Amino acid sequence: MSNHITMNPNPVLQYLNKPAHLLTKDDLIRYIVDNDIEMINFRYVGWDGRLKILNFIIGSLEHLNTILTAGERVDGSSLLPFVEAGSSDLYVIPRYKTAFRNPFSEIPALDIMCSYYDRNGEPLDGAPENILKKAHDSFKAQTGMEFETMGELEYYIISDDDGQFKADDQRGYHESSPFSRWGDFRTEAMKLIAESGGMIKYGHSEVGNFTKNGKVYEQNEIEFLPTNVEDSADQLVKAKWIIRTLAEQYGVMVTFAPKITVGKAGSGLHIHTRVMKEGKNMMIEGGQLSQIAKTAIAGYMELAPSLTAFGNQNPTSYFRLVPHQEAPTNICWGDRNRSVLVRVPLGWTVPSNMIHKVNPQEKGDIIDMSGKQTVELRSPDGSADLYLLLAGLTVAARHGFEMSDPLKVARETYVDINIFDEENKQRQQQLAQLPASCVESARNLQNQREHYIKFGVFPDSVIDKTIAKLTKFNDEGLISRIKDDDDQVMALVKQYFNCG
Repeated sequence: MSNHITMNPNPVLQYLNKPAHLLTKDDLIRYIVDNDIEMINFRYVGWDGRLKILNFIIGSLEHLNTILTAGERVDGSSLLPFVEAGSSDLYVIPRYKTAFRNPFSEIPALDIMCSYYDRNGEPLDGAPENILKKAHDSFKAQTGMEFETMGELEYYIISDDDGQFKADDQRGYHESSPFSRWGDFRTEAMKLIAESGGMIKYGHSEVGNFTKNGKVYEQNEIEFLPTNVEDSADQLVKAKWIIRTLAEQYGVMVTFAPKITVGKAGSGLHIHTRVMKEGKNMMIEGGQLSQIAKTAIAGYMELAPSLTAFGNQNPTSYFRLVPHQEAPTNICWGDRNRSVLVRVPLGWTVPSNMIHKVNPQEKGDIIDMSGKQTVELRSPDGSADLYLLLAGLTVAARHGFEMSDPLKVARETYVDINIFDEENKQRQQQLAQLPASCVESARNLQNQREHYIKFGVFPDSVIDKTIAKLTKFNDEGLISRIKDDDDQVMALVKQYFNCG
């Protein structure tokens, strides 16, 4: 354990020499006292999906103990629309395992993610983090397994065009300096995210880049490691806050918006998933995708029409979900196929030792790395409500195990072709389509709501508010009406530039 903690970038865990899930109040008090921390910041997510903050200047040990023990009151009706103003007081209670040093505060500060609790001292039924917890609890109860996820966080950095090196238009994938100018920004963001508790896999420049109206648009991505689905949501919401705050310090603009101009790559939020049991990845069996994996995929296929209600939450989302943009339109899945909704990425399914072949001085032992295998949902984007999206995806995985014949659904929705190629048009027409607007997503959520409210995971009030929010956009048929009008599209982009 000691070596693992020593390598952990989070200075709180390094100092206390403890894994996050074992942190106690006394541990945090010791860190605060020994490291001259002057401020505590409570963090929690509102209905807009953004990280909120409540500041405390520490006045004494007694005051500090009270903050960490009792939490604090907040006005719930100003944060969550289903909370009535007449009884709006809520508690926010800190989750010690989420504590991290605030990387931007001039006053030494410790930030802690919180959960909402009601007046009776119970988890707030409709709180985003509680819905996700209930979704995971129901998955574990019904399957005897755990659900893990990780996200691919894509974003554009926008800066002045100084006429210097630029990658070829839409050819920025894994470009390095000087043709990628914001690698240092990305690596600094990665460092800060890791220090705040994020488990990062890697970062790189993405395919999207272009110059327009004196500005250079450069797309980047930070990808995370699979972890408990609840922790996965926390690390993504913290990462978005860090990237935006860092961009402000750099004097550049950053956006997670799904589409920011016509004819260029949009930004997705691909979510990788895996089912675990006692620390073992259950997605692979005998070097092949397991029946458990196909069962979960079948659940994704069935609830795909309503998952967009949580993962694609403004009209520009559906300008991304169009053919030939490496974004899905059909409800299908396949291996290593970027035209499908659910992709099974190239995995280490065949035991081998490629590292020995490249480095003969290394031992030639055969190594099984199949535990790295994941299954990727490609429809979500940066407009998503992270907690509700991951809760919905967990429900969809659970639903696969509740279906009468999930393997039949998996067989019927599997494709091993580029679904957008002209010669495959007949196969494409056999497949169901993803929604093409917020209004259509809302309609599908209404049609499939029974699966989300089952076991009390999603309260009816949250489903109703989500449907109302999406319906209000009144965007059915919008793409066909304005897709050839650059001015109207850009006005829409500007309106939702800071979504999510």
